[in-house]
Amino acid sequence: MDSITTASYTIHFNQRAYDALNEHLAATDYSKIFILVDENTKRDCLEDFKKRTLEDFDFVILEIESGESKKTIHTCTQLWEALSEGDADRKSLLINLGGGVITDLGGFVASTFKRGIAFINVPTTLLAMVDASVGGKTGVDLGPLKNQIGVINQPEMVLIVSDFLKTLDQRQLKSGFAEMLKHGLIRSRAYWDALKTNSGFTNMDHLIYDSVSFKNEVVLQDPTEQHFRKILNFGHTLGHAVESHFLESKSRKTLVHGEAIAIGMILEGYLSKQLTGLSEIELEDIKTTFLDRYPKTEFSEADIAAILSL
Repeated sequence: MDSITTASYTIHFNQRAYDALNEHLAATDYSKIFILVDENTKRDCLEDFKKRTLEDFDFVILEIESGESKKTIHTCTQLWEALSEGDADRKSLLINLGGGVITDLGGFVASTFKRGIAFINVPTTLLAMVDASVGGKTGVDLGPLKNQIGVINQPEMVLIVSDFLKTLDQRQLKSGFAEMLKHGLIRSRAYWDALKTNSGFTNMDHLIYDSVSFKNEVVLQDPTEQHFRKILNFGHTLGHAVESHFLESKSRKTLVHGEAIAIGMILEGYLSKQLTGLSEIELEDIKTTFLDRYPKTEFSEADIAAILSL
């Protein structure tokens, strides 16, 4: 697959991703290279990544605990301190090897340490490949409120290697697939229909490529989300509120991002029917497609009040 060029960096795929990184490291005089991982990517992805790219380079591993609950300023402070203790300077590089929490948080840490050091995103989840790692959004949560603190800052490059998907369970694959379905809904019926027929996460390379290409087209038109880029937030206003409520609730099981966004897209589909003319047939198509793939979630009156408050 051809690499995708953005306004300021390039997205490379599979073997070309490794080749591009090796070329970049050989041509750039970084003072130190740090790799940010969580316990999952340290176990499942790091060794293979090192063998393919970093054998000739010294590096320092920074590890955080996995999960949305760790996407906080407190975690950032720990990483800023670790970078400082590791003698990172403005010519250092941070490679974010992981899912959306790693790329969001790692990008923010790099963007703010010593007023900004270079970073590269290597997404290892489907969600991060098609959404979190592309577009320059970085940041952390503020308590239960999603992505309240952050900056838009672009990486040096993004490296998408689909072999990392083999490390994921079905729930995490479905989480990322929700963002791809979102791209179908806001892009074209043909892409939506192509995604609906893919029930086993097969032949994903071209679908991932299409989603990344579409997101890049949107970001190029509106890099800082002043107008058109807001279409990428379909399902997220209500979906983030649902996700935040379940994250802070002591009685509800936490939802992964894609499950919450699927709920948000159904709810916002209903609003579209009520307010902007979405047809009943189209709304039923949206509901059926998501409920066939994601568990149905019931909400109490107390849940609804808390979600509306958020």
